[in-house]
Amino acid sequence: MGSSSKRKKEKKKDFQKPKLRVGKAKPTAANATNTSFKAKSIALKQQSLSANAPTIEAQCAHHLALLTHKSDSQRRESLAYLTTAITSNPPGLPLPQPVSVVLPTVQRLILDGSNAVRQQLLKLLQSLPKDGIASYSDQLLLHTRAGLTHLATDIRVFALDVLEWLLGVAGDEVVSCAGGWAKMLKCFLSLLGWQNETSGTWSAPKSFGKSGGDAKVQVKQMTALASFLKAGLCTSQTPAQVNTSGGDFPLWHTEHHLLPGRSNVYAHLNLFGAARDEEAEMYEDREDRQRVFHTRAETAIVAGLEQSVKGGGELGRASAQLRKVIKEGMADYHGEDTAIQ
Repeated sequence: MGSSSKRKKEKKKDFQKPKLRVGKAKPTAANATNTSFKAKSIALKQQSLSANAPTIEAQCAHHLALLTHKSDSQRRESLAYLTTAITSNPPGLPLPQPVSVVLPTVQRLILDGSNAVRQQLLKLLQSLPKDGIASYSDQLLLHTRAGLTHLATDIRVFALDVLEWLLGVAGDEVVSCAGGWAKMLKCFLSLLGWQNETSGTWSAPKSFGKSGGDAKVQVKQMTALASFLKAGLCTSQTPAQVNTSGGDFPLWHTEHHLLPGRSNVYAHLNLFGAARDEEAEMYEDREDRQRVFHTRAETAIVAGLEQSVKGGGELGRASAQLRKVIKEGMADYHGEDTAIQ
């Protein structure tokens, strides 16, 4: 009996609530931890924060992968991070990610629907080293041409900005790559609504309107066309003068007997090749580009300029600038009988 009552008292004790009195401290729990000690420093093993931190190369690769994210803000932030990483890279050292990796990933964002993403993309493109752009000018031009013919006006205007930048860093490669000359001329004729009526092979397809949206857009298009024609038709080198005085006897007309400065000099004759697509062909020589421009686009542009110059204002000034570029670029092709006076 004694042991039974004792067990009952112990069980009842477990469920009894202690009575607290004023001024008396609360009893310490059995599992309480003593934190009354003091220490000047706490040393942890492998405490370095940079031990497992990702490198700048890995972070750039991560942000390149995030450019396919569905969020506009995430794509813009990733482009901003890549821009900062490239601009802050010490000179002489390789980029965190090479241009051969960056450009194929970001070039499709030329057609992005967010204006903030496109503007940040332009900043990224402008931060890239110029010597690495030329090898990818054909790919960039392909996406740029798709942007120029986009249904959205803001994307078409942005594509003009990309084209201006591309002509500034790799103008020779743009006009001489496959499809870079003939297809771009056809694209500009379509944008401006100028139709070549004299040529049976080319006629501008359905355009996006008389002025591509409004007068400001047309001015921008004509300015970009002037830059494009200047890169393809004009030359900064003065042609070699023929020596007729006989001062270098017995060497006569030496410049005509030198080795050519470009490969496959007689490619334009197409002696042994199959029928070629002139639009997708590479025109590396200035004379070839002048010939294609004269036969396929010059008549349409001249007729369009005659109408545009009458508008005056910014449109008239852009027309005058374009007229000047064509006159300078085609002067030696036409001789004294130039198409534009």
